[in-house]
Amino acid sequence: MTEFKNTEHELRKFRLRITAAVAFVLICFGLLGARFIWLQVVRHDAYAAQAEDNRISLVPVVPNRGLIMDRNGVILARNYSAYTLEITRSKIKGDLESVIDDLAQIVNITPKDRRRFKKMLEDSKSFASLPIRTRLSDEEVARFTAQRYRFPGIDVQARLFRQYPLGEVAAHVIGYIGRINQKDADRIDDSEDAANYKGTSYIGKDGLEKSYEQQLHGNTGYEEIEIAASGRAVRSMSHVSATPGNNLILSIDIELQKVAEEAFGDRRGALVAIEPSTGDVLAYVSQPSFDPNLFVEGIDQQSWDELNNSPDHPLINRPMSGTYAPGSTYKPFMALAALELGKRTTSFAINDIGYFMLGGHQFRDDKVGGHGRVDMYKSIVESCDTYYYMLANDLGPDTIHDFMKPFGFGQLTGIDLEHEQRGILPSTDWKRKYYKRVAAQKWVGGDTISLGIGQGFNAFTPLQMAHAVATLVNDGVVMKPHLVKIIEDGATRTRTQTVPKESYRIPLKQENIDFIKKAMVGVTHEGTGRAIFAGAGYESGGKTGTAQVLGIKQGEKYDKRHNNTRLADNAWYTAFAPADKPRIAIAVIVENGGFGAAAAAPIVRKALDFYMLGKRPGDSGKAASPAPAAAPVSEEDDAVPAQRENQTRATESTEDAYKPGEETPGNRE
Repeated sequence: MTEFKNTEHELRKFRLRITAAVAFVLICFGLLGARFIWLQVVRHDAYAAQAEDNRISLVPVVPNRGLIMDRNGVILARNYSAYTLEITRSKIKGDLESVIDDLAQIVNITPKDRRRFKKMLEDSKSFASLPIRTRLSDEEVARFTAQRYRFPGIDVQARLFRQYPLGEVAAHVIGYIGRINQKDADRIDDSEDAANYKGTSYIGKDGLEKSYEQQLHGNTGYEEIEIAASGRAVRSMSHVSATPGNNLILSIDIELQKVAEEAFGDRRGALVAIEPSTGDVLAYVSQPSFDPNLFVEGIDQQSWDELNNSPDHPLINRPMSGTYAPGSTYKPFMALAALELGKRTTSFAINDIGYFMLGGHQFRDDKVGGHGRVDMYKSIVESCDTYYYMLANDLGPDTIHDFMKPFGFGQLTGIDLEHEQRGILPSTDWKRKYYKRVAAQKWVGGDTISLGIGQGFNAFTPLQMAHAVATLVNDGVVMKPHLVKIIEDGATRTRTQTVPKESYRIPLKQENIDFIKKAMVGVTHEGTGRAIFAGAGYESGGKTGTAQVLGIKQGEKYDKRHNNTRLADNAWYTAFAPADKPRIAIAVIVENGGFGAAAAAPIVRKALDFYMLGKRPGDSGKAASPAPAAAPVSEEDDAVPAQRENQTRATESTEDAYKPGEETPGNRE
């Protein structure tokens, strides 16, 4: 039987399919049209700007870092242009060490370069290029350029480099810059100055380079570069110049700095010299020093280990980070306190029999048999301990604290470097807070007696000592010590003084100040500094000091043979010159130097000879040479030094109070 198709039904199905297909096509074209309208009409401006951004690239122009100069214009930190060979790790295919080995066949790459690069690679989490070699010669640049195609991800860049032409001289003052690490980058990103560091690879890490980073850095410029589709720069569209960083003109006299550093030789210690009337720091010595150039491109591990593990700790900024008992250099301030507070007159005298008794405890003077009749002048000139044992007992710890505080003892001076230590100016309240054990919090009589001779809990920085002497000889007018004297605008060359006026004044009687200065002048004529300053050619005042480092047990003699070891006493000398109108105040400490007159005073003599007379060590004709410093110089120095107990630093434990019947020796000059 024949089956006939339903033609009408088939036509309807066909028409339905055609309608669905047309509807689908129309919907697709509708969507495409809508998207086209969205992109070309609604979002036209945004995408047009984005397209323009893809065509125009903004390249940051890093500013020249400001210069650092001494007060006479000698360059201490400068910039120079050189080529550097840089590796972008993310673009290196294959083993990095093999690539560096191949690279070393073309450009000299030392093991030190490899170690430094490895350390920078470990410290850096960015995709920026890192230098494998710096300061390439023209010949090396030419050799690499000819083989450039072999090393994708490696290129030669022209960079500005920081250099410290004097090397170790004043390194703790100047500091250094280094490559920005991840910690620095995070800090910059969180700051308001983040945009100004686009393209910057280096930042101040230490010293003035760090504390004046914003002044030295300058303002970043930019250049608009037209980029081809291949990513190649076609032409420069516009240019906004970078503003160079400001220049720092320091208060430091770099020639005085050199003389002072050389005077230390291979000994450890610190020297700070201040101009009393301005607060200008004329010299700032921390010995031993280091070469800041090692840090600019990232110090290699071997060099870092040598510095960091050295028993001499060359990286410590001793003038403001080292805290020491001041020894007898504290006595002139104790005497001034006695005069100002009415506890003593200049003519008041004691009979020193060689010791002072308190509660059955004997505090011995350094001179066996004592100094005899001692008034205030003689107490300073001959550095009589017994006089100051009695004075400290009469004043009391809190009175001493309150008088000394305005001079800056145990206070931050505010010098323009970071990480200054406060030190310790003890009081009964301080001891209660310092010790955890209740029994140790009690202030005992022996604590007070030790303060009088600059021992016990006293712990001050050499900077504080120099600042205090400067304030004293400036008649109580306090000038903030500073290292940067003038900031010079990098663009306009206009200059701004950093410390234009005094901080405050300590109300002191002029006759009392004059007496203390007169007694300190007497030290150089008839006291513990007379041999060193004989024939100086100028009048100066000074005070020797010797501060114990290691406690000596009862019955054990202090042995001079321990000098120049790490167990010997610290040697101090403070000074000012000229005597009538002081233009310089100095504090020097020689760690484990022994006697202040033998170790510290000769350093001061050399510094003052240069500053006052222009005389360098070894010169003749301008001033008499300092007398040999082989032996102490006052009659007390001939005595057998007595033993002292735990009177060194406030950081040492003194939880065991003095016991009746024990002896406590005095200072040795």
